[in-house]
Amino acid sequence: MLYYAAVFFVIALIAAFFGFGGIAAGAASIAKILFFIFLVIFVVTLVMGLMRR
Repeated sequence: MLYYAAVFFVIALIAAFFGFGGIAAGAASIAKILFFIFLVIFVVTLVMGLMRR
């Protein structure tokens, strides 16, 4: 999931460089959402792993 967030971030950077503001904003928002979902899943698995020990 972090990979997809990075891919959308790169797409947003390239689109912003070429002047496509709408596409860049959309890709950046998707990247942000995916990154936060990744963080939540990471924290949950980290806590579950610590509780298992």
